[in-house]
Amino acid sequence: QVQLVESGGGLVQPGGSLNLSCAASGTIFSINSMGWYRQVSEKGRELVAIIVSGGKTNYADSVKGRFTISRDNAKNTVYLQMMSLNPDDTAVYYCNAIVKKSPIYGYLELWGQGTLVTVSS
Repeated sequence: QVQLVESGGGLVQPGGSLNLSCAASGTIFSINSMGWYRQVSEKGRELVAIIVSGGKTNYADSVKGRFTISRDNAKNTVYLQMMSLNPDDTAVYYCNAIVKKSPIYGYLELWGQGTLVTVSS
């Protein structure tokens, strides 16, 4: 069984920094993309940042210049470095990955369990 395990998150003061990581474990043939989404209360889940297999990245406008996504392909792990955090960044952050378990099967979308990031003084 393939799953995503997140770590990081917590409480940070405005202007502070925080790092998230997410590791994919299990039988994995390839990973097309890994990324981070966030959700506030009952609002929809929004894309924060994504990195595809070739290394190309995409960010939400609200985090450009403050967040950096990176990926360690050997470890099937994605990282999110968050800087200059503000209260609007408070949310549950979810890791997402599009993976292939076998060359004969299609892609599977996975979600992590979510980790809470709270930016408050």
